[in-house]
Amino acid sequence: MKIRLLTITHKSPAWIQEGYEEYAKRLPASCALELVEIPAEKRTANADIKRITEREGEKMLGIIKPQHLVIALDVKGKLWTTEQLAEQLAGWQQEGRNIDLLVGGPDGLSPVCLQKAQMKWSLSPLTFPHILVRLIVAEQIYRAWSIMQQHPYHR
Repeated sequence: MKIRLLTITHKSPAWIQEGYEEYAKRLPASCALELVEIPAEKRTANADIKRITEREGEKMLGIIKPQHLVIALDVKGKLWTTEQLAEQLAGWQQEGRNIDLLVGGPDGLSPVCLQKAQMKWSLSPLTFPHILVRLIVAEQIYRAWSIMQQHPYHR
């Protein structure tokens, strides 16, 4: 199974990149996590945010793999405990599913990306900086995998 984390982003700080890479490298090839960064559109004081978000969404739709399960990270999505995420992960792995996880930019995901998603997942009712989401998702996927493997990481 391959999980692609598609994210609209500006340059991330080194500590975010290092944290993401640490969790991604802990995962085995049978549950590989790949980061796909899509450059965020330039935002100015008078920018048309709706149009910018639409353009970012078009870019994201262009790299979604047709055979992948598309999951949008959205505050209105389903809240999972880590154990429930582990169950989801085990099910996807058993089905041989590859996943595209969609993370919006500073202004969220475009409506077309939300419509394309077959599932919506909420990390929390809180709003996180989009750049931090990649690190949280990588850690939670590793934690869910460790539950599946009965690894002591999740205590």
